Amino acid sequence: MSIVVTGAAGFIGANLVKALNARGITDIIAVDNLTRGDKFKNLIDCEIGHYVDKHDFLALLADGAYDGEVSAILHEGACSDTMNHDGKYMMENNYQYSLALLNFCQSEEIPFLFASSAAVYGGGQVFREEREFEGPLNVYGYSKFLFDQVLRQRMAEGLTAQVAGFRYFNVYGPREQHKGRMASVAFHNFNQYRETGKVKLFGGYDGWPDGGQSRDFVSVEDVVKVNLYFLDHPEKSGIFNLGSGRAQPFNDVAVATVNACRRFEGKPALTLAELVEQGILEYTEFPDALKGKYQSFTQADIGKLRSVGYTDDFLTVEQGVDRYVDWLITR
Repeated sequence: MSIVVTGAAGFIGANLVKALNARGITDIIAVDNLTRGDKFKNLIDCEIGHYVDKHDFLALLADGAYDGEVSAILHEGACSDTMNHDGKYMMENNYQYSLALLNFCQSEEIPFLFASSAAVYGGGQVFREEREFEGPLNVYGYSKFLFDQVLRQRMAEGLTAQVAGFRYFNVYGPREQHKGRMASVAFHNFNQYRETGKVKLFGGYDGWPDGGQSRDFVSVEDVVKVNLYFLDHPEKSGIFNLGSGRAQPFNDVAVATVNACRRFEGKPALTLAELVEQGILEYTEFPDALKGKYQSFTQADIGKLRSVGYTDDFLTVEQGVDRYVDWLITR
């Protein structure tokens, strides 16, 4: 029996494949779209049993090619570009595709773990897995939101097997280099510092000080651990926030990134004030294009995740970014 990982050459998918390998699991069907060919690099150090293009995979599923052959689907494949406003593409890629996989898993009575998104909360200030707090601001968020609503209906009717969705907050870590502008703040801070010796952040806006806008930054290490926890506990279903449970300002990410780089340079760590004073950290005017469309604060309420038994601590920005920079520098 194979485990299917969709988006397997992508950021979270590739990290899941690597983690499954660490458990000795190599019978993995990797599903992705390699039109952007450089993503293959994420799988070079991974072991898989087979690769299938995402369009071919859906057709093969419909033809019954995988009936009785799959033990679980970990669905990470999606268009995650929040600036892509092609609603038809987004709904086909994120909503309809997910629905087809859900139907297959329910018919086969096998676990289905999938990527939802904190984008379902839109501009709200309460991040709890309840309908009243959900209001996506873009079609990406809506595609994730609508699928979550379908799952809620299915859960009310009764599931035949585990279905668990994870509302990822701001994930950062190894194997995201192909994401370009959609890569994490830590990734961009690292590259800015290495190229120019400086890091630039948005200045104050919407009542927030320079670099003070805060997000729930969660390491991909923790994201993988939660996914595998649910894979190990097929009796647990639902929609769960997957963040650290804490909000930290962009300033914290910049300080952690620069100081991790300075450690490799044999230089001492600097405080935020010292970085600003020395011109290593600069602030740019908040862009007009993002005004009214920007989440200045996110913080996952992880009470529901804790209530189903997940007890591990989440890495802080300081811990996670330090480990991430170690990985980036060795590449």
